[in-house]
Amino acid sequence: MKHDTLSEVLRSIRLRGAVFFHMQGEVPWVIEAPPAGDIASAVMPGAEHVMAYHVVTRGACWTAVVGSPPVRVEQGDIIVFARGDAHVLSSVPGMRASYTINPLLFPPQQRPPFSVVVQGESVSSADSDQEDWPERTVLVCGFLGCDALPFNPLIGSLPRLLIVRAKDDAGDGWLAQFIRFAVSESSQKRPGGKAVLERMSELMFVDLLREYIDGQAGEQAGWLGGLRDRIVGRALALMHERPAENWTIDSLADVVGLSRSALHERFVQFTGQPPMQYLTSWRMQLAAGLLRESGAGLAAIALEVGYESAAAFSRAFKRATGVPPAQWRRENALDKRTATPRPP
Repeated sequence: MKHDTLSEVLRSIRLRGAVFFHMQGEVPWVIEAPPAGDIASAVMPGAEHVMAYHVVTRGACWTAVVGSPPVRVEQGDIIVFARGDAHVLSSVPGMRASYTINPLLFPPQQRPPFSVVVQGESVSSADSDQEDWPERTVLVCGFLGCDALPFNPLIGSLPRLLIVRAKDDAGDGWLAQFIRFAVSESSQKRPGGKAVLERMSELMFVDLLREYIDGQAGEQAGWLGGLRDRIVGRALALMHERPAENWTIDSLADVVGLSRSALHERFVQFTGQPPMQYLTSWRMQLAAGLLRESGAGLAAIALEVGYESAAAFSRAFKRATGVPPAQWRRENALDKRTATPRPP
């Protein structure tokens, strides 16, 4: 069975979804969202990186990273701000709001998923069914969180604004089912629905990644492009499948059938790192997870990620993260990082 490098990375960076809200825009309307990092502690406690996404379930609108040209999106399109940038959604291109809206602070009496109406820059709650909104643009919105440190190769390979367009034959597809369920759950709020939405949003993102990779075939650079490349993808799979092995540039080159210089050049072209530097970064990511989630000693963790001694591992980990492994473990304990904050 071919090694699934993407799935392994997604597990390692702890991809998770949270917080749905239903937005209805009445012409003219504009909503401006702050950088996701500004609200990360509220929307995704413990997440080091947060991405906002929006699914157009009715109508059309314009969207842009603040300071970039706007792009038109239509019903069925899915928008992801993968770098967590401040962004704008509006009924016509070029509109800006005089303030940013933190959707989690409105309406204060409700817990997500909830619905809001945007008219101009005025925001109010909405309780009506979507069928009552024939003239409105409607979006289902949410957030995705993941780890950024010590090493997340995925985020840097995604565009700041990722748009996956609706397919003509997607009415019965998985993403269409997700959209319908999200719309229904936002209004009905059945027990357990929030948890289901969170899991579905994670699956949605994985499906989007596959759509994006397939759509960029033949022209994609970056880490995701490397997964598709016959040589770089094989080298990545080997290092991810057997990270503790004593890999060298020569042994990797022998397995993938390329000279060491050609492998080095091709690997750097896609990932931005030499193969051995990438291997060290990935080992540190694996070690961080073991430190956070297990009670294993440093010697055992060192062996599992390819170091013969705890001392050698500790030096490498501190170079990568700036702190010794024991300090990382204390500061990133699983129960501490996933604790739910008290409501204000």
